[in-house]
Amino acid sequence: MPALRIAALASGRGSNLAALLDACADGRIDGKFVLLASDKAKCAALTVAAEAGVPTLALRPGDYPDRRSFDHALFDALAASNADLLVLAGYMRIIDPSVLMPWAGRAVNVHPSLLPLYRGLHTHAQALAAGDAEHGASVHFVTAELDGGPVLAQARISIGPGDTEATLATRLLVHEHRLLPAVVGAIAAGRIAWNEGNPTFDGRAIDTPLTLCSDGSLGAAT
Repeated sequence: MPALRIAALASGRGSNLAALLDACADGRIDGKFVLLASDKAKCAALTVAAEAGVPTLALRPGDYPDRRSFDHALFDALAASNADLLVLAGYMRIIDPSVLMPWAGRAVNVHPSLLPLYRGLHTHAQALAAGDAEHGASVHFVTAELDGGPVLAQARISIGPGDTEATLATRLLVHEHRLLPAVVGAIAAGRIAWNEGNPTFDGRAIDTPLTLCSDGSLGAAT
């Protein structure tokens, strides 16, 4: 099986991108990055990618008449990269559903909540306000529904009495950096498959999101 060709979208500091690049370098992901694209010309993720020798692209939404036009230009570039998989690694814009259709089963997103809880923004604040005992991160296939595609795997952390949005975000990010490479690695190895919207892991339906184990592998929820 040839190495997975990976493209990513990012809007921020690129820490999840860096985790993926590290996983490609040390063999946890049998893949190669072919493009990092962003909606922010000065975001740190572009620097992370460039320093790793990954081609980069930054488009300004303000240069386009509407969101749809911007998204089509961006996704035309992604298609031209011949990527097998698109990873949304901290991309902070809602994407027009029409451009996502050709990427069904070929795009994943990491989201800082235990989906289906707390789609969208401010997930740490929502978990605290709800008095949740647990918080976490999810990786899911991307569909037209915001943070609504099939959830593949999750990492969980306990919420302590002294936690704030900042402490939750910091503690959870460490787990995101392990969860996202684990899922992308499983896709590259053929272990996770789209299966027409009914994802499987090693041929078995993912009825409940997989769990990130202490050794960084993925296992069935217990």
